[in-house]
Amino acid sequence: MANPKYIVGIDLGTTHCALSYAPADAETQEEPTPFRIPQLVDAGEVDGRLLLPSFMLLPGPHDVPEGGLRLPWTDGHDYAVGAFARERGAELPSRLVASAKSWLCHTGVDRTADLLPWEGPDDVQKVSPVEAARRYLQHLRHAWNHSMAAEDPEARLEHQTVLLTVPASFDAVARELTVRAAQEAGLPDITLLEEPQAAFYAWLAAQGDDWRDTIEVGDSILVCDVGGGTTDFSLIEVVEEDGALDLQRVAVGEHITLGGDNMDLTLAYSVRHKLAQQGTQLDNWQFRALTHQCRKAKEHLLSDPTATGAPVVISGRGSSLIGGSIRTELTREEIQGILTDGFFPYGALTDHPERKPKVGMREMGLPYESDPAITRHLAAFLHGHVGEGRTAFPSAVLFNGGVMKAEGLRTRVLEVLQQWSGEAEVRALPAPDLDIAVARGACYYGGAREGRGIRIRAGAPRSYYIAVESNMPAVPGVPTPLKALCVLPFGTEEGSALRIPEKEFGLVVGEDAVFTLLASTTRTSDDAGAIVDDWGGEIEEVATMEARFEATSDEATGTVIPVVLESAFTEVGTLELYCAARDSEQRRKLAFNIRETQEA
Repeated sequence: MANPKYIVGIDLGTTHCALSYAPADAETQEEPTPFRIPQLVDAGEVDGRLLLPSFMLLPGPHDVPEGGLRLPWTDGHDYAVGAFARERGAELPSRLVASAKSWLCHTGVDRTADLLPWEGPDDVQKVSPVEAARRYLQHLRHAWNHSMAAEDPEARLEHQTVLLTVPASFDAVARELTVRAAQEAGLPDITLLEEPQAAFYAWLAAQGDDWRDTIEVGDSILVCDVGGGTTDFSLIEVVEEDGALDLQRVAVGEHITLGGDNMDLTLAYSVRHKLAQQGTQLDNWQFRALTHQCRKAKEHLLSDPTATGAPVVISGRGSSLIGGSIRTELTREEIQGILTDGFFPYGALTDHPERKPKVGMREMGLPYESDPAITRHLAAFLHGHVGEGRTAFPSAVLFNGGVMKAEGLRTRVLEVLQQWSGEAEVRALPAPDLDIAVARGACYYGGAREGRGIRIRAGAPRSYYIAVESNMPAVPGVPTPLKALCVLPFGTEEGSALRIPEKEFGLVVGEDAVFTLLASTTRTSDDAGAIVDDWGGEIEEVATMEARFEATSDEATGTVIPVVLESAFTEVGTLELYCAARDSEQRRKLAFNIRETQEA
């Protein structure tokens, strides 16, 4: 963006959104300032909060008083996002959109289709995961413009340098859909940044020039990011470059749909069991409301170490709703026992997630992990990336995500890592405010891109491949083996473009050419053009991609022309693939076929 006034970092989180900013013309890196986001906190009441809860209420005609959705910059929508949406939505769970970010990376559904609230009633006007993300970002834009640009059009958010964070485990499709949501929200020029990196940048911002006294060459730092919907692991290595300390992101974990949402459900099942023993049965509607009440109780107990318990109240069903309310309590002992031992159990470094066989039929919904033990997922991640000849075992850990605000959970992870490391000490780096760390770190990264701070060498978070059928005679009953052609290596720097001449494809003019995109987080040494014959579960399908060449004046439909693939990892942080004709200047971008992936 030409001559922006601010650098803005946005955390588009599963549970909360946050925004921080700093002057763009500062000569040195300045401490990012958190932005208090104006939002509805009650019907008709607006206040500025550091966090915008990532919840959307789609009320019925009698669920909110007339004028109750009015905002300073509009007379009102037919929906609400933020604090009021979360609180009122807990009482109307069938009209509440939650965890939209988790749905945004769910490959089993069409993420552009109107499907949220999931299993909502027919009279609710549903929205897609992309649309939900758009509305959260649009609210941030309107709130910023109302507060910061009312008398200065040049300060409008769409004119600033905007860094938007995503999980490191987001695949190419989820990244592109996030960019689409931002563009449709009126933010045409954004740059993506991985959340674990943003958390580390927030640590750098807090340390100032003292960070070099805290870590040294050879250190390997684990970023353990457990948020509302996902668990993200990354490894950052301290290296020496031209006699000075440098930072390099060397590993990214798989996408793990496991976080605060799973914990809320587990607590809700525990409370329902306790109520059933007391003779109280809950229907499905009440159980959904109970899940949101357990979330509130969990957040209260984890944020207030002096609290011993938190009330849980569920509305009754019937004419006497007040008198029929169901009341119970979640105690600190229950929270600690269920969350600590259930999600962070002790175990050996060789204890990896249990892979349960999938049943033939299952309910649609978010693809939660079958094994909820985060420590076992951590063991699998370290097993794939550390060891002799690879990255050193972590000597320090940086925590991020709302779940890790709980001191007991941080202590448990440190104890497990210490047990695995043997005698080598594993220490925790002091983490800034975990609620706003990612937004602050994204803002710091914006300054680092301008030369005002150290940058982590990162690049593409995974290696990408195109599936290629082996050239062999057809054998009845035997599928043709697939090979994987590397088109974008792990760590490819932003702004890089590659041509893959090693493999030519015959593309039929006038017909769609379909390619299967694959990816790997563990094969980090494959070069562009490398062909992998047997990948033993290290490479997974991401999506199908399509391109079409129309016939020119001297070509007939059905003509086969030789093409090669070209790839790019853009400055924005997205993957682009192209088919380029070998003998002409024709070039077509491959588009993600999201619906076909979902149907498959």
